[in-house]
Amino acid sequence: MPERSNDRRAQKTRKALTNALSELLTEKELHKITVQEICDKADVNRGTLYRHYLDVYDLYDKIEKDTIVSFGLLMLELEEGPADVFFKKIIGYISENRSIFGMVFSPNTTGQLRSKLSEIIKGVFMQKQLEKEESSLSEAELDYMCSYRAQGCIAVIADWVTGGFKEPEEQMIGIISKLDKNTEKIF
Repeated sequence: MPERSNDRRAQKTRKALTNALSELLTEKELHKITVQEICDKADVNRGTLYRHYLDVYDLYDKIEKDTIVSFGLLMLELEEGPADVFFKKIIGYISENRSIFGMVFSPNTTGQLRSKLSEIIKGVFMQKQLEKEESSLSEAELDYMCSYRAQGCIAVIADWVTGGFKEPEEQMIGIISKLDKNTEKIF
């Protein structure tokens, strides 16, 4: 059974393994990545990976779960704030976790994590819209419009990430905020 120690050395090792798999997933599909490739990239031996994870898929699942939890917690924190703060925090978080989001938006992954993150954003948009009392949209219309809004945000972020984070964060915040304000007017 893999060991899940929380000491700093173990955390550093898990982070190195996570970054190694994330980087490899931008180059090739998950089923083509070997334990040895991950270990070479992370500069650890195979036994070290097996002390923390069962295999490549266990490592990937752990990355996915951790990403969903931390992104979900960020969204809960941002539910109440204004749109510009919302997008500033999201862009900042993605920028701080570049290797993970490079993996999320890589064509070599299944896209499930991307879909889950989009659903989390959609949920925040739904909640914000439901809190507004003047909405005359039906439940179905609201669902579709929030899907559109979330997918638009994800598409812009995906282009930024897959483009190598070329534009500065402030520019991306401005672009997404402007697009979202125009979309929000439809509601």
